[in-house]
Amino acid sequence: MDHTLDISQLYHACDSSLFSFKNTDELEPLKQPIGQEKAFEAVDFATDIKQNGYNVYAMGPSGSGKFSTIMSYLENKAAGERVPNDWCYVNNFKDSRKPIAIELPAGKAAQFKDDINELIELLKEILPTTFESNAYHNAREAIVEKYMNQQNGIFKHLQEEAVKHDVAMDASSISRVTFVPVVNGKKLSAEEFKAIQGEQKDEINRKLTEYEAILKEGLRKVSDLAKAQQKEFRAHDKKTTEDAVSSLIDEVRNKYGSLEKVLEYLDALKQDVIHNVRDFLVKMDEMNVPPFMQEFYTPSFARYEVNLLISHEESSSAPVIFEDNPTHQNIIGKIEHISQVGTLITDFTMIKPGALHKANGGYLILNARKLLMQPFAYEELKRVLRSKEIRIESLVEQYSLISTTSLEPEPIPVDVKVVLIGERVLYYLLHHYDPDFEELFKVSADFEDDMPRSEENIQLYARMIGTIAKRDGLLPLTPNAVARVIEESSREVEHALKFSTHLRTLSDLLKEADYWSKKDGAETIDKEHIDKVLLTRKERLNRIQRKLYEMIDEGIIMIKVSGSVVGQINALSYISLGGYSFGVASRITARTRIGKGEVIDIERKVELGGPIHSKGVLILSSYLGSTYAKDLPLSLSVSLVFEQSYSMVEGDSASSTELYAILSSLSDLPIKQNIAVTGSVNQFGEVQAIGGVNEKIEGFFDICMRQEPKASYGVMIPHANVKHLMLKAEVLEAVKNGTFAIHAVKTIDEGISILTGEDAKVVNEKVVERLVELSKIVKEFNKSKHKDEEKE
Repeated sequence: MDHTLDISQLYHACDSSLFSFKNTDELEPLKQPIGQEKAFEAVDFATDIKQNGYNVYAMGPSGSGKFSTIMSYLENKAAGERVPNDWCYVNNFKDSRKPIAIELPAGKAAQFKDDINELIELLKEILPTTFESNAYHNAREAIVEKYMNQQNGIFKHLQEEAVKHDVAMDASSISRVTFVPVVNGKKLSAEEFKAIQGEQKDEINRKLTEYEAILKEGLRKVSDLAKAQQKEFRAHDKKTTEDAVSSLIDEVRNKYGSLEKVLEYLDALKQDVIHNVRDFLVKMDEMNVPPFMQEFYTPSFARYEVNLLISHEESSSAPVIFEDNPTHQNIIGKIEHISQVGTLITDFTMIKPGALHKANGGYLILNARKLLMQPFAYEELKRVLRSKEIRIESLVEQYSLISTTSLEPEPIPVDVKVVLIGERVLYYLLHHYDPDFEELFKVSADFEDDMPRSEENIQLYARMIGTIAKRDGLLPLTPNAVARVIEESSREVEHALKFSTHLRTLSDLLKEADYWSKKDGAETIDKEHIDKVLLTRKERLNRIQRKLYEMIDEGIIMIKVSGSVVGQINALSYISLGGYSFGVASRITARTRIGKGEVIDIERKVELGGPIHSKGVLILSSYLGSTYAKDLPLSLSVSLVFEQSYSMVEGDSASSTELYAILSSLSDLPIKQNIAVTGSVNQFGEVQAIGGVNEKIEGFFDICMRQEPKASYGVMIPHANVKHLMLKAEVLEAVKNGTFAIHAVKTIDEGISILTGEDAKVVNEKVVERLVELSKIVKEFNKSKHKDEEKE
């Protein structure tokens, strides 16, 4: 049976005659990427359902276009949705540490802020004028006159009582009243009063005591009058202020009559203005205060400001917000502080919104990896989604890092759909380790890496190419260039019947092709420009590959590509470094001898073999025993090694290669060195698919062409990998000329026949003969040893 592949199986070209356009400018642009219908259905479902927890995790490889496509999709969806309400914070006049959140219809918060600012400015003008008016002063003078008359009446009464009690009263002021006794119309001095004795002095003291009580009562009434006067002054000021303020505030009230919280705030503002009206009457130009000290004496009106937190004045749709730096404070907002006289202070005007505030009523997009890297951010996001409210808290205060004055803003209710964008591994880790994740992110949108290469999809892919070219201002592509891009896309996903949906890779390829086409002065991007990109990329990145090949040429790395050798074979390995992948050949050798049925993996013994590689070697031991030694002990020892390997060896793609080397050593049949091998094997001897098949084949081809280009060479691969072949033109040309062959095998028997040139039955018989021979030798040896022990 011929296992050599036909050239048509090595490369699945895209027929440019499928395209009816002259260049991609003629194609209608796509509104969204192709091949992601299931992912968009998931996003649409999550954004439509109104239940809690139906947030989205969009997963797929980096650069697959998740962000740009979801952003565009949500913006289109949000365009037909209601604009959410505005939010602002205002001062809580009862407790300034607990600012009040006010919700207003969309676009009204900015107007409300302007209305309050205008109100305060009007009060600054009107109140001083009101308090300087004749009406105000006349009313105040009437109050003064009223209480002055009552006070005069009290002093007149005291004077009359003084005459009755023979006392002379002197009242220089209310707070300074003195009186002395009078005898025969004469005021007594202290010495004269002291000189009086007997009943006369007792009588004088009696009258003084009686008058003192009358005086105290009179002065108390005078004091009460002063208090009543001040109270009436305050009542008058309050009424004056209220009369001046009410009409202005009522104008604002009329604008927001249906908003209860606004009305409550206006009532509180009115009472605060009345209580602090003197702040509006201060005139710094009349105060003898140095200019550099004026800021300390100027009254602050900041408490009347409106902190415009979220305004949708210029919006016409629901918000779609992407937060590129999802820190704790960027998500939920923050409370800023300023330093004043060495102390950090804050107020409600320093409350700043976070991404959740901005996205409230719409959609918030976050990068999952960046979110998880920020301390406390992910936990805070979950708390908000669970509680359905945004509570701004300072981490500094929460964890007592510094002592400072802070606020407790009223929480704001939130209605938002969150879309996390990240790699698949993060989704599975979160799903496994975080019990909250499944509850809060019930929907996963999994972006496909590839899609079938059907004729319909090829036409769609051409439109996608044209869409990217127009979007990025690139030259249009010819049908041949589009066909070449599709072929390279199939190679990218290592499948001839599929192509990649990775948009960044496609976009980068087109941008570089645009550069080379413009450098050539072309008006379109053609096939040779795509080829130029691929060639220049390889030349920029293949230094390690060139160095390895040079070492093979010089014999430093020993690779034999001619003749036949027992127990030696060329294995193909795959190296990926810095976005560049290539294949290289490695020599595997096997040595067999009498033993106890063990396959010694030298790589594992020296801890250079990974667990998957070690698993593959253990499978070899099982295969040898079950295939060739079912009824006799496996009396051999096999040592396997990757020659000149000085780093970790991982993967099982060389397990079939190692088995071929063992069978060669046991059968003493040499293996053709011009054929390199890749493929893993199971316990039944079936050859299994591996990765990097194109790079491995091309790597061995390049090595051989550097040795003797006109000789014949070949590569043996698993049959399951045939559908993955998209080999470069040089390999196809060599296959066409008969100097290079690709053999696809399904079993070890098929492979060993190709490598040795002998029928598998012959090889197997020789292996069995050798194992029987080894078993007999062991048996005779053990018998002889037993006899010697008996003699002793």
